[in-house]
Amino acid sequence: MRSNSSVINVYKKNSLRSEIVTQLLYGDTFKKIKKTGSWIKIKNDTDDYKGYIKNNKFLPNQKNTHKICKLYANLYFKPNLKSKIKKKISFGSKVKIIEKKDNFYKVDNSWIKKKDLKKIDYKTKDIFMNIDKFINTKYKWGGKHFTGTDCSGLVQLFYNFNNKFCPRDAKDQINYFKKKIKLKNIRKNDLIFWKGHVAIALSKRALIHAYGPSKKTLVMPINKTIDKIYKTANLKILGIRRIV
Repeated sequence: MRSNSSVINVYKKNSLRSEIVTQLLYGDTFKKIKKTGSWIKIKNDTDDYKGYIKNNKFLPNQKNTHKICKLYANLYFKPNLKSKIKKKISFGSKVKIIEKKDNFYKVDNSWIKKKDLKKIDYKTKDIFMNIDKFINTKYKWGGKHFTGTDCSGLVQLFYNFNNKFCPRDAKDQINYFKKKIKLKNIRKNDLIFWKGHVAIALSKRALIHAYGPSKKTLVMPINKTIDKIYKTANLKILGIRRIV
């Protein structure tokens, strides 16, 4: 089954009061485990993550040809910029091109600008290239969408965009990436882990993370972040991992 919504919240339990554990983006596929009233328990094909979503009309799987390379892209009713926007879909969402017209591609029953897409097998030289597009994006627990993301969701988004596997949660990411690094040797793209939190090094001095207390994704000095998290949450670094 395939999501045709801009974003679908995946809950820990079959209740809107339950914790949101992750999200499905447009084009994400999943397997139905069981139906419980108006809910279905699913397993995400990307990372095998399980949870509950509201039952809806989903689309059959397809062989996607392209993915969104901008923070978000508009889906239009017609292939021109004056057309009404049907919905906005987020970075990393997957689509199948079924028709071309000028600078637009048709996907499902909508049209999207050609420049908002990369081919499905496209990879960046730097896995976190253009991660700054998420600066000031709202923090959302369980999120991985342009309207809101959490720290581990941000890491996973860029891995998935590059057609690489990455666990969903920080507690699993620290175990998945094996190469341990000392703080004095940190470099660009190293991952810094605390209990329940992860940040991405932009250099020896700066990092980027979706930071709950600030309610957004932002760039901060590494040493000041370490001190702040220790002072406000009494948490020390669990480890630093090199992703190569």
